[in-house]
Amino acid sequence: MASTVRVAAAQMTSINDIAANFATCSRLVKEAASAGAKLICFPENFSYVGNLSGDSVKIAEPLDGPIMKSYCDLARESSMWLSLGGFQEKGSDDGHICNAHVLVDDTGAIRSVFRKIHLFDVDVPGSAVYKESSFTEAGKEIVAADSPIGRLGLTVCYDLRFPELYQQLRFQHDAQVLLVPAAFTKPTGLAHWEILLRARAIETQCYVWIYFVSTLLKFFEGLALEIFLTSETVLLD
Repeated sequence: MASTVRVAAAQMTSINDIAANFATCSRLVKEAASAGAKLICFPENFSYVGNLSGDSVKIAEPLDGPIMKSYCDLARESSMWLSLGGFQEKGSDDGHICNAHVLVDDTGAIRSVFRKIHLFDVDVPGSAVYKESSFTEAGKEIVAADSPIGRLGLTVCYDLRFPELYQQLRFQHDAQVLLVPAAFTKPTGLAHWEILLRARAIETQCYVWIYFVSTLLKFFEGLALEIFLTSETVLLD
């Protein structure tokens, strides 16, 4: 008989206060653990959202720094796996970060790290202008990792627009669930993200989970969805 494992998708409003965001995440982890979940998935920019791109560079830390240590301790204390998408990891120089999707197990150990490959550079006439590559290093490695719910394919936000990544995760790295922590902007994401999610699910015949961050900047919009391999959509609440 197949076993059932509960998973939580965290929806939150992230702000430019690391301690306040950690308090929110800690509360959500404890709620998920009380509900019997074994894994909780957090959105991109869960730990910090700044008003300017340079803010992320200023607060960035290595993965062995105090910010990530606090989340590893939280995972261990709660006996929960954490999918931490979009962590501002210190880059190879003082002017850049890596947009890291970090998977932490229930002992508090970092199991896998994926660094966002496709960076969000966009200039929509009369609307959004954003250049993630001005302060973020592009990752190079495709990452899948085993977990209590199966083999996870790790991605971040704008990666969703590149189907080759998801096909490689599914067919070369044996991913069973594709995770997409995101902070889609309203001007560029609202018209496309659900179509893209359905497409990735159909192409790979794989489950796709997306969970958005919301911010006080009114630039991002929060939501969490599960897309079944048939492209059926479920709103996670």
